[in-house]
Amino acid sequence: MHNCGHGALLKISLRERKLPAGPQVSFSLVPYPFPPGSKCRSRFVKKDGHCNVQFINVGEKGQWMLVIFCLTFILSWLFFGCVFWLIALLHGDLENQENSKPCVSQVSSFTAAFLFSIETQTTIGYGFRCVTDECPIAVFMVVFQSIVGCIIDAFIIGAVMAKMAKPKKRNETLVFSHNAVVAMRDGKLCLMWRVGNLRKSHLVEAHVRAQLLKSRITSEGDGIDRIFLVSPITIVHEIDEDSPLYDLSKQDMDNADFEIVVILEGMVEATAMTTQCRSSYLANEILWGHRYEPVLFEEKNYYKVDYSRFTKRTKCPTHPSAVPGT
Repeated sequence: MHNCGHGALLKISLRERKLPAGPQVSFSLVPYPFPPGSKCRSRFVKKDGHCNVQFINVGEKGQWMLVIFCLTFILSWLFFGCVFWLIALLHGDLENQENSKPCVSQVSSFTAAFLFSIETQTTIGYGFRCVTDECPIAVFMVVFQSIVGCIIDAFIIGAVMAKMAKPKKRNETLVFSHNAVVAMRDGKLCLMWRVGNLRKSHLVEAHVRAQLLKSRITSEGDGIDRIFLVSPITIVHEIDEDSPLYDLSKQDMDNADFEIVVILEGMVEATAMTTQCRSSYLANEILWGHRYEPVLFEEKNYYKVDYSRFTKRTKCPTHPSAVPGT
């Protein structure tokens, strides 16, 4: 297993210009290659377009929609089965009186009432059990159950289709690192944080924006910000003269009062609908003198992304003179 650096990195350059309203920091993202001399030679994207990446240590959520789908129908069948059983009980149909006309024919037990409820709501209609004109309440309940069944079908089918088509929950599978870090990269002091996609489906035209919120007004420019979010990506903001963080030292950072809001937007691959995921970093959540550990490793025939290392960090120098080779 070979370490492929920090996976995909994005170098951020900032341009300052006046904006009509509010503080804003926008990022121009440029692909940052693997370090020179890296042993990574496997394809990151196969010839057929599939990404040669496997994820490990990613928690899987239960399929609650299937449980809700089944329980909704079963509970409605049970409820109306109990109603028809009570109607038969109060009318005396369970006593098997031969000369009396039952409310629902061939319903002499709770099991039979439950089966009649299923046949009514699903319109199976075996022809063995049927409601009679003896009890108006039984006729009303058949009509009422048919209407309720249509309503349940509409809501459940709508919920399933919405879950499949809408990207509302897609942002739950997009994760940001809990802390941002400040460290040297290419001899320059940089602010970095990490984003990751827990699903195998990709975000198309994904891009990242950030806003620095503090008491003074700071305006920054826009740029090209499209990224290919397959493996976790480390977003890098170079702290130079144009950066709003340029005048802050480690001590200033510890006592500063500001918030950096980061926004990840992209189109869901399956539906082409836009989804958005947001997070923020307070000043005390930016760790000075740390960098992220690698999460992307090369196996024999593929790349492996270890999400258990997604937020792991190591200490490092933050001054060029302390970096070997500078």
